[in-house]
Amino acid sequence: MSHLLKTARHEHRAALQAFALAALLVIGVAGNSAQAKVLAKVNGVEITDDDLKAALEDLGASIPRQLEGKARETYALDFLVDEQLVVQKAQADKLGETPEFAKRFAYLRDKALMEALLGKVAKEAATDAAIKQAYDEAAKNQKPDTEYHAHHILLATEDEAKAAAKRVKGGEDFVKVATELSKDPGSTGGDLGWFAKDRMVPEFGEAAAKLEPGQISEPVKSQFGWHVIKLDGKRPKEFPPLEQVREQVARYVVQRAQADLITKLHESAKIERSDPPAPGEGDDKKGADKKQ
Repeated sequence: MSHLLKTARHEHRAALQAFALAALLVIGVAGNSAQAKVLAKVNGVEITDDDLKAALEDLGASIPRQLEGKARETYALDFLVDEQLVVQKAQADKLGETPEFAKRFAYLRDKALMEALLGKVAKEAATDAAIKQAYDEAAKNQKPDTEYHAHHILLATEDEAKAAAKRVKGGEDFVKVATELSKDPGSTGGDLGWFAKDRMVPEFGEAAAKLEPGQISEPVKSQFGWHVIKLDGKRPKEFPPLEQVREQVARYVVQRAQADLITKLHESAKIERSDPPAPGEGDDKKGADKKQ
């Protein structure tokens, strides 16, 4: 099921381009709306603003990021011109009349229908109310946790770490010593910011969690070397506000709605396969198997 959803997303551009080519070969371009504005002609065949809108939506992330506004439209229009040239050559070569093309067209038609339905489900599912409900459920189910803010000094040997610990426990500025000695290039002055215990390697996370704010640890060994840790503070972990994670929540709502649809369709369908599914693959389709 997840593979099906992944295919519908990641092959969207290639499938629709091929489907557009097939449709042009079979039905021509007579379907343009009467209100559409003609942007270009290729050997007399019109390319309209409706075509451009569809191309911009289809090409999406494949358009170079630095292109904005009019430049994006120019890029998409150039694509449509090239596509029409290829279409006309394919027509001249009668590629639309081959059995292979008919099979490919049938596959792409089914794929486009699938994407149309999944897109409809996505649009209907991602309402403000549904997103808010999913967010509230996730926030309610979050287990209480603690975040820690710490600095550290990373050194290669225990003796070096003991020497550094002696200096900072003796009153030297921790940031100054970390800047001078630490082998961790990813933390400025040894500052690790706020983190949950399980985001760190176990030895480090456990040692940091045992400290009180202001305390400095004895040297702690991990896979990266020897650490001297200073705990700056700790606080209850807060659930991020909705606006900060709205995109992720909306994506979850859409994927759940699409997966629910596919599950229901499996449960009400009679599916016969000549090749048995791989172990575990058919677990979510037992309802369909029972109906057979």
